[in-house]
Amino acid sequence: MSSSILDRPDAPSPDAPTLTLVLPDGATRTVPAGTLPRDVVASIGERLLKAAVAVSVDGEVQDLITPLRRGGAFKVLTDKSPEALAVLRHSGAHVLATAVRRVRPDAKIGFGPAIDDGFYYDFEVAAPFTPEDLMAFEAEMRKVVQEKLAFERREVSRDEAQVVFRDDPLKLERLQDLPDDEVISTYRDGDFVDLCRGPHVPDTSWLKHFKLMSTAGAYWRGDSKRQMLQRIYATAFFKKEELEAHVHRIEEAKRRDHRVLGKALDLFQFFPVAPGAAFWTPRGTTIYNTLIDFVQERQKERFLEIKTPLLFTKKLWEQSGHWGKYRENMFLVLDNETNEHDMSLKPMNCPSHHLYFTSTRHSYRQLPLRYVTFDVLHRNELSGALSGLTRVRQFAQDDCHVYLREDQIVDEVKFLMDFILGYYETFGLTATLKFATRPEQRIGSDEMWDRAESALRGALEATGKPYELKEGDGAFYGPKIDFDVHDSIGRAWQLGTIQLDYAAPERFDLTYVGADNAPHRPVVIHRAVSGSMERFIAILIEHFAGAFPVWLAPEQVTVIPIAEDYAEYAGRVAATLRESGVRVVYDAASTEDYRVRIREAATMKVPYMLVLGRREAEAGTVTVRTRGREKQEAMPLEQFVARVTDEIRSRALVPVSDADEAAAAKSAS
Repeated sequence: MSSSILDRPDAPSPDAPTLTLVLPDGATRTVPAGTLPRDVVASIGERLLKAAVAVSVDGEVQDLITPLRRGGAFKVLTDKSPEALAVLRHSGAHVLATAVRRVRPDAKIGFGPAIDDGFYYDFEVAAPFTPEDLMAFEAEMRKVVQEKLAFERREVSRDEAQVVFRDDPLKLERLQDLPDDEVISTYRDGDFVDLCRGPHVPDTSWLKHFKLMSTAGAYWRGDSKRQMLQRIYATAFFKKEELEAHVHRIEEAKRRDHRVLGKALDLFQFFPVAPGAAFWTPRGTTIYNTLIDFVQERQKERFLEIKTPLLFTKKLWEQSGHWGKYRENMFLVLDNETNEHDMSLKPMNCPSHHLYFTSTRHSYRQLPLRYVTFDVLHRNELSGALSGLTRVRQFAQDDCHVYLREDQIVDEVKFLMDFILGYYETFGLTATLKFATRPEQRIGSDEMWDRAESALRGALEATGKPYELKEGDGAFYGPKIDFDVHDSIGRAWQLGTIQLDYAAPERFDLTYVGADNAPHRPVVIHRAVSGSMERFIAILIEHFAGAFPVWLAPEQVTVIPIAEDYAEYAGRVAATLRESGVRVVYDAASTEDYRVRIREAATMKVPYMLVLGRREAEAGTVTVRTRGREKQEAMPLEQFVARVTDEIRSRALVPVSDADEAAAAKSAS
């Protein structure tokens, strides 16, 4: 280190131990503990220092002004580094708090972390923030950004911190929770000081592209018994076009909201007397049953469908471990004989499948055995957490449990993975994989978890597919592979899962007869594809914006005669389509003008409208209006029937047009 650095007030002690930093190219830097990362970055290059947002040291992100206390891999983070976005957003939370304090000095400050799609900050105020408040805060934030205020870090004693935050009770409460050996630090930008660990960008001018999104109530520390705070949600990006794309996605998500579309398209309803349980309309039931039929069709050759009871005594749940680990999420039922809550509606199918497996003697030659069930399930979600179809209390899963030998794990995981990914492809959904390991709350020994994690990770890696590690996010009984599905506007939804379970075979004394004619323990795999049918339908509504592909649409074709004179022909057209298995809407008794019926069909997003008049009736043709296309097509009825039935059979994602058919014919020739 240069003498100028050592002479500075923030210089490390001459007696400080040395740290070895390993740069990405393998080069090393040896520096005294307490050296500021910005000095290390400057020693690499001044241009790099100007571009630096923060650094990563041994995998931990810290800003340029937090003294180094460990050595290891040293990486400079710029605006191109994925880890840097969280640093920018956390700094954005401080800029937001700075602006709120300027505009509303009465606001008590809570905390403001970065989150997946932005950041938020909590404030305690007498009345909720208004849209006008948000506009004022955002305008003040832009002033703070223009002032290019440096983020100044200072390490303080606990007593000093209590003085600094004496007027902020939320900060003082948080201060009491910090362990005795915690390094307490504050960050200042201008007149605003916050209790914070960091990291932060060098100064406020980095926050050029941000937007305040919304405000909502939030209980202090998530405790409904504590005071209600006002939470401001916001987001920030390094590039303007990234912010604009994000805002567009938010607006598009609002337009696609399944709760709004579900009502507009008459798919489902909710009533206060049945909280968290959907009423499916005839149109919604058609979609629901079509999905079930599709899954059953794909599973009929390799899976065994069974149905099991809805209600079980606590003996089963004690055996499975749910009574001890999951009871608060279960709907308990009072037993009239014992006058105790000794029974429960089932929240999942696993124990009932295990019970059924034990009822029969199985040979190793029969494995793997795959039991699948579509029964209704109940989970006691908090009323405040209920949200449309995505968070309900009553739902059904395409739930499967596989009983297999250990030597079959690799092949079975590959089979299930191909099955799940192929299912998503039908809907134009893509998926990424995550491997989740043992959680803190779990059953089974560490040896069992070592064995299960090794087996499942090995099977996952044998597929050759990339995956992300999720430490501590496994089920309480075993590790799992989660499928995060990405919809048409880029949002990720956790849907399918493959979970490896060594605990259930022990708890339920599951056995099969091996080649040696002796009993052996099988392994259990829990598998879901859609997750819950309710949530999956919500995702599909938003993925397709309510414009379902023909095979899934509740109404596939609407037949509309332009005058009563052509009603007879319209009836024959509708009958022909129905005989071919097409879901047709035709109301012979309707007195509505045909233009009104066209608008209604468009509003309900029906894939095809057949508009029929004199020319069509005389020639035996139909004029086709395809959803989302301005150009109409005239064709023989037989040609249209062949087209639509082929789309249904092939489960095509988009309607075919004459131009598509011509292009396909030309390509084939």
